[in-house]
Amino acid sequence: MSHEHRLIANNRAWAERIRAADPEFFQKLTRQQSPEFLWIGCADSRVPANEIVGLMPGELFVHRNVANVVVHTDLNCLSVIQYAVDVLGVKDIIVCGHYGCGGVIAALANSRQGLVDNWLRHVQDVMRRHEALLAPLPTEAERARRLCELNVIEQVVNVCQTTLVQSAWDRGQALTVRGWIYDIADGLLQDLSIRIGRGDDIGRAQRAALVATATATRREPR
Repeated sequence: MSHEHRLIANNRAWAERIRAADPEFFQKLTRQQSPEFLWIGCADSRVPANEIVGLMPGELFVHRNVANVVVHTDLNCLSVIQYAVDVLGVKDIIVCGHYGCGGVIAALANSRQGLVDNWLRHVQDVMRRHEALLAPLPTEAERARRLCELNVIEQVVNVCQTTLVQSAWDRGQALTVRGWIYDIADGLLQDLSIRIGRGDDIGRAQRAALVATATATRREPR
């Protein structure tokens, strides 16, 4: 069986399992999309957003890119945020990074990958901004893990600083932006202690998260 035929076969089996559990599932799914969460994550194939949080299709609105970066000139990401906030009315935006992120590792090592190097400059900006938190760490692996965490915190701030989220808060919309990190080695998510629900809370929340990240005891890389 060819690779593409195997994927089609897998799809047929998946659809049958869903229908067996809920015969009306797909009919209900076509009528509306009503997720409560927007997930902004990495494009890494080892981090399937719906699966790791145990949600079904229709329950999680997803945007993914290399190294889960939020840039104020990225119309793709901004369009997803706008649709999620203004049309779907999501209540939570989750920025989720992951340990072992190839984009973060490449940015840290300043290795040449091609066109993506231009995108990863944003991660290198995070690295330079927080050099004091990275330099004392004794190994490259530890610095990479810490940069994965710092990158999430910075992208949470970037989400909060968009005019889209600021406008939602100005009109009193209930919306929380938070940062998590996923460990491929054990399949577990960790809260990075940044949770922002209003515009005047950004600076304080960022500072608290940076302190928490610098002092946290996490499982060492294998």
